Amino acid sequence: MSQFKRILLKLSGEALGGPDGGVSAAAMDSVVAELRAVRQAGVQVGVVVGGGNFLRGRDLADNPRIARTTADYMGMLATNMNGLALRDSLESHGVKATLFSAIPDTRFCEPFNRRQVIERLDAGHVVIFSGGTGNPFFTTDTCAALRAAEISADALFKATTVDGVYDSDPKKNPHAKKYDKLTYAKVLADRLGVMDLTAISLCMERNLPIFVFPAGQLATAVAGENVGTIITG
Repeated sequence: MSQFKRILLKLSGEALGGPDGGVSAAAMDSVVAELRAVRQAGVQVGVVVGGGNFLRGRDLADNPRIARTTADYMGMLATNMNGLALRDSLESHGVKATLFSAIPDTRFCEPFNRRQVIERLDAGHVVIFSGGTGNPFFTTDTCAALRAAEISADALFKATTVDGVYDSDPKKNPHAKKYDKLTYAKVLADRLGVMDLTAISLCMERNLPIFVFPAGQLATAVAGENVGTIITG
C-alpha cells in the first residue's frame, strides 16, 4: 500500500444502510473494518459520504411543493447523519476520526477547513466529509473530486455494487463489457455514468486517478491489485 500516502474514498449512503434504509450496524462494521485495515497500513484516508440511505435531493425533483435547492439541502443534511454514524462507529472500534461538514453545526461536527483537515490526516485520523460541497446542484461525486483535490490525495476510490465500470448496466445486460482501464475522455464521451461529468472533468483537470472497485475490497484495491477499473489520462 506504500504507493499511496493519502486517498479519498467516496462512499454511498447505501453502503452504510440496511435493506430498508437508515443505518445498519453490520454495514457500518464492515466499512470500519476496511478503513481500519487501510489506516493500519499507513495510508491516510478521507471519506466523502452520500446520503441515499436516507434521502437524495433528486428524489424530490418532481415534488411541486419543494424547490430543487431545498431538496438538495435536505440531501446534504442526510449526509451529515451518515457522517455522524460513521465517525462514532470508527471511534467505537478504536479508530480516530473527525467529521467535517460543509453545512456544519458546531455542536456535533466541525466546519470544513483545509488546514485543520490536513492536520487531522497527519495525526492519523480518518477524516469524514459530509454536507456535500455545501451548494445545491452538485452531487457527492463532485464533492469527492473536490475534496480529493483539496487534500492533495494521490487517488480517488469509489466503491460500487459491481466489480468495475461496464459499457452498459451489467445487472440488466448479461453481455455488458467490463473495462479494466479507461481514460477520462472515454468516460466523458460515452457518458458511462460511473460518476457525474463534473466530477470526472475535475479529476481529469487535476490528473487524479479514479479507482472504481467492488464494495468490500478497499484494502485490496489500495494495495494495487486489479479488482476493478482504473480511470486515468
